[in-house]
Amino acid sequence: MTDAATRPVRVDAWLWAVRIYKTRSAATAACRAGHVRVGGERAKAAQTLKPGDEVRVRIDGFDRMLVVRQTIAKRVGAPLVAAAMEDRTPPRDPTPIMAQRDRGAGRPTKRERRDIDRLRGRAD
Repeated sequence: MTDAATRPVRVDAWLWAVRIYKTRSAATAACRAGHVRVGGERAKAAQTLKPGDEVRVRIDGFDRMLVVRQTIAKRVGAPLVAAAMEDRTPPRDPTPIMAQRDRGAGRPTKRERRDIDRLRGRAD
């Protein structure tokens, strides 16, 4: 590894560089809100990362677990991003499909109610 790949870098800059957040200010806001943890502890935006650190990021109600392989402070191409981090996030459980009716569709008919009950698992 080169010296630049092992140099400490800010958490918010690294999260932006590896494309977890679209903007650096969004990464900073996530750190302030407590959605970013480094080594199990809440991370401030200016906290430094080094290779081997484990970063846990909460996005859309789910945690992503990342391990820092290289420290980068600027956005790079996708192949270099893959080399800069290791994603150890477990696969998500599939979300169940919920029955939804169009707004203003009126009261459901008896047949539609039976279909809705069957989807929700309340059938006889």
